Amino acid sequence: MADADVRSAIAHWAPRFISNGVDHNDFVDTTARVATWAQWLPEWRRTADRAAALAVEAEARGQRCTAGRSWLRAAITRHFAAFVWLLDERLHAEATLRAVEELLEAHRLLDTGAERILAPLGGAEVVGNLRRPPGVTRPPLVLLVPGLDSTKEEFFELEAAFLERGMATLSLDGAGQGEVGLSLPIRHDYEACVSAMLDRVAGRDDVDLGRIGIFGVSLGGYYAARAAAYEPRIRAVVGLSGPYDFGEIWSGLPALTRRTFAVKAGAADDAAARRRADELNLDGVCERIAAPSLFVTGDRDAIVPWRQTERIAGATPEATFVLHPGGNHGCSNLTCEVRPALADWIRERLAAGATAAGSSA
Repeated sequence: MADADVRSAIAHWAPRFISNGVDHNDFVDTTARVATWAQWLPEWRRTADRAAALAVEAEARGQRCTAGRSWLRAAITRHFAAFVWLLDERLHAEATLRAVEELLEAHRLLDTGAERILAPLGGAEVVGNLRRPPGVTRPPLVLLVPGLDSTKEEFFELEAAFLERGMATLSLDGAGQGEVGLSLPIRHDYEACVSAMLDRVAGRDDVDLGRIGIFGVSLGGYYAARAAAYEPRIRAVVGLSGPYDFGEIWSGLPALTRRTFAVKAGAADDAAARRRADELNLDGVCERIAAPSLFVTGDRDAIVPWRQTERIAGATPEATFVLHPGGNHGCSNLTCEVRPALADWIRERLAAGATAAGSSA
């Protein structure tokens, strides 16, 4: 019988693993080897190492596509090895950085055209992966914002939903996230991360900087709302399963989530973590959002209660709220339905922005 933390991770996030690219057989085989939380990262690392070895062998044979796909498998597997595993921060950091390297190898071999963008912030750097849809001149740009335990390495499949619809994507690691979280702790004013990245790409002519959208999932739904409220360059916003008041739901969060927040916020103890959580509150913020807004969640969300996301929509002028029956956190059990709908919504809003701009000219 697996221990409570292992059971919690599987119960809360199994659909998320699969919908974001973890091979189902890898998931079954790896979790079968894990009985204690201490084993989680080592066993997932073992699975990732096997995929990385296959990538090296395939590239040596000149099989670029096979090698690229194997590196992608290694990166997403290693990301989930570390995502809420913080028993040893050195091993967590090592896995985080290796996942970054492996995804870059995947992009190289799969010829995705991905570009790594670094933007200075607070003595460190915000990092993003920029991808552009082939054959589209100056596409709109959508920023993809992770939550507490997700990173840009988790977004390869999510990016595809936007790229297929003619939009460029810029997947971020901001304060407290992924590789950036190793040097910058969580901050409630995440718009600083978004503004730093938008300043960094300003002046480019290969994306349309007059048509910028933002998509955030889980705590990223809170971050996306903050960014839309304070960053006028954002023209459309989607928040998926985001909290209105993180401190208000603190006691009901999974223990793994609370521990992860404490470490990534740089909190010394649970009381300090709770005080930091209280800072993540949208009171007086959503009212500032002028961009078209869509807030979505599922009525079976066991991490961020759906009423929290509804509250964001209720405080945002002319926002749309969608509640999916049977949907879990991030609607990861309904990805085939929800993800295309959200990408379509952003595409239509940014296309309307282009039409309006053309008319006014």
